Amino acid sequence: MDKQDYYELLDVPRDASDRDIKKAYRRLAMKYHPDRNPDDKDAELKFKEINEAYEVLSDAQKKAAYDQFGHAGVNGQGGMGGGGFEGGFGDIFGDVFGDIFGGGGGGRRRSSVRRGADLRYNLDLSLEEAVRGCEKTLKVPTYVSCETCDGSGAKPGTSAKTCGTCGGAGQVRMQQGFFAVQQTCPSCRGEGKVISDPCGTCHGQGRTQKTKTLQVKIPAGVDTGDRIRLGGEGEAGAHGGPAGDLYVQVSVKDHPIFERDGAHLYCEVPISIVDAALGGELDVPTLDGRVKLKIPAETQTGKMFRLRGKGIKPVRGGSLGDLMVKVVVETPVSLTARQKELLQEFQTETEQHQKHGPKKHGFFDTVKKFFEDMT
Repeated sequence: MDKQDYYELLDVPRDASDRDIKKAYRRLAMKYHPDRNPDDKDAELKFKEINEAYEVLSDAQKKAAYDQFGHAGVNGQGGMGGGGFEGGFGDIFGDVFGDIFGGGGGGRRRSSVRRGADLRYNLDLSLEEAVRGCEKTLKVPTYVSCETCDGSGAKPGTSAKTCGTCGGAGQVRMQQGFFAVQQTCPSCRGEGKVISDPCGTCHGQGRTQKTKTLQVKIPAGVDTGDRIRLGGEGEAGAHGGPAGDLYVQVSVKDHPIFERDGAHLYCEVPISIVDAALGGELDVPTLDGRVKLKIPAETQTGKMFRLRGKGIKPVRGGSLGDLMVKVVVETPVSLTARQKELLQEFQTETEQHQKHGPKKHGFFDTVKKFFEDMT
C-alpha cells in the first residue's frame, strides 16, 4: 500500500512553516498517543504515521529531499523505519515542548541547517501575453548563500565550535524547586554550536542579500490566480541548508476590448440602427486579427454571436474556447435638421403598423392590462 502524503497526515499545506508543522504534530500526537488510547490499534498506527511525518518534515534536509523526491527521497528515515512503538507520553513533551519543560529524554537540539523560506513574486501580464505565452525577466530581492564562507557563517579557514554552555545540546536545564525547567541555550540560541570568528561578509549569518535576475517562461493560456513554481530559487537556507522555492503569482490585466471567462472571450461591438434593421457585415476584432461577421436583418440590441475557436487554449489542456460577440445598437447623436425630419417621417410610417415594433407594442399592451386589473 502506498504511504500517505506527510503533509496530508499532519493536515498542513506544503508551504507550512516549521512552527505550523510543530503545532499540527503536537495536536495530533496528543490525540492519538497510545497512552490516551489503550488497546486501540488504529490510534497506535496513526500515532506512528504522524510521528514519521513529523520526523521528516521537522528536519530541513529530510524535508527538502521529501519535497523533491517524495517518500523515495527519505528512504524510510521516518519514525516508522524501525520496529514497533516505543516510549511513553512524556516523549511528546520532550520533543514538542522541550524548550519549556523537561521530560522523558529531554528536548531535541534544533538543527542549525534549515531550509530557506519560499518567496512569492506577483507578475502582471497583458491578455495577449497570457494567451500566447511569453518569457519574462524577474528581478527578485532575496537571501543567497554567502560566497565568502560558502554558507557556513564562519571565517574562511575556521569552523563553528561546540557550544561550551550547553555542550552542543542547544538547551540548558535549570532546577526550580520541584521542577526542572529546560530552556533554549542563551549562548548558541539552540544551535548547539557557536561561531567564534564569524565571516566578515555575512557576519556569521551564512547568507547575504542580493537581487537575482531570473528568466521565466510563461506557458500559453495562463490566467489570473495561476502559480508557477521555480524550485530552489527562494531564499538560501541557513548554514548551508537547501534554498526555498519561488512562486510566481500570475495576474492578467484588464483589456480595453476583451473580457475573459476561462477559455472564452467576450466583447461588445456597436452597430448602427440601419445595420441592425437591414443587416450588414462587420469587422470584428480577435486576438489573431479581424474577421468578418454577418449581421442578419432585424437584429436586436444585445444579440450574442459565437465565433468558434477564436477564444483561448487553456494551460491545463482542453478544447479551444470561443469568442462571444455582443452587438449593441447605437442611437444616432448630433443629428442635423434634415436627419431629424427623416427620422420623424420614419416613426410616423412605422407607428401605423404594430408588426414593425412587436416588442414595443407587446410591452405596452401588457402594461395596459396590468393597470386595468388593478382597478
